[in-house]
Amino acid sequence: MGIAVNGVDINDSAIEAEIAHHQEARNPLREAVHEVVLRRVLLDEAQRLEIAGDSDDERIEALFAQEVTVPEADEEACLRYYLSQADRFRSGDLVEARHILFQVTPSAPLDLLRQTAEAILAELQAQPERFAELAGQYSNCPSGAVGGSLGQLARGQCVPEFDELLFRLQPGELSGRLLETRFGLHIVQAQRRVAGEVIPFATVKAQIADELQRQSWQRALHQYLHILVGRADIEGVELEGADTPLVQ
Repeated sequence: MGIAVNGVDINDSAIEAEIAHHQEARNPLREAVHEVVLRRVLLDEAQRLEIAGDSDDERIEALFAQEVTVPEADEEACLRYYLSQADRFRSGDLVEARHILFQVTPSAPLDLLRQTAEAILAELQAQPERFAELAGQYSNCPSGAVGGSLGQLARGQCVPEFDELLFRLQPGELSGRLLETRFGLHIVQAQRRVAGEVIPFATVKAQIADELQRQSWQRALHQYLHILVGRADIEGVELEGADTPLVQ
């Protein structure tokens, strides 16, 4: 493919082997190329810094441990986050919801499915009273038979991205965008909401600290990868340092 990192050619065989790990991506080849090139950049940096390890993965982890550091989240930062995200820290919250699922299958490519889902979402934004009708017609979920109704859902019952969106919606609110999960594309509407109880700050302080620490580390890693990519001599591909599972 004519790709090189710091003067060393990247073999097509390495990219072909990596593609197997990115079959769920919108562009598996692009993701595989980026991953292989970025790993080469990281391993070159580990070699420059004389960082050892029994495997490539260990050397990369040791590189991150040495070069990417962030301060621990203090109590004040945790409290600010707790107060700003009050809706997240409740127990017993329930949301009555409904959705329309457009399931990704080999016979329904993602791009075509997305066009259909966008068209249905636009229709619902114009005529929200048609939700049950369109759910019955288009949804690939058994709930389509009952107008898309999922009943009352508690936090944690759905995949995280569905959960996060659902509990941000107000009663009666239709999400203004499609939600993508491993099941496919969803149009989501919150209906009735039953409020639970506030969880005390002391109970969730450690959880918040872990989350803030992870967010800080991801931002620092994101910045570090961009620095390395900008400094490396990469030919044959434009690489965004953050477009990689290594950042997750």
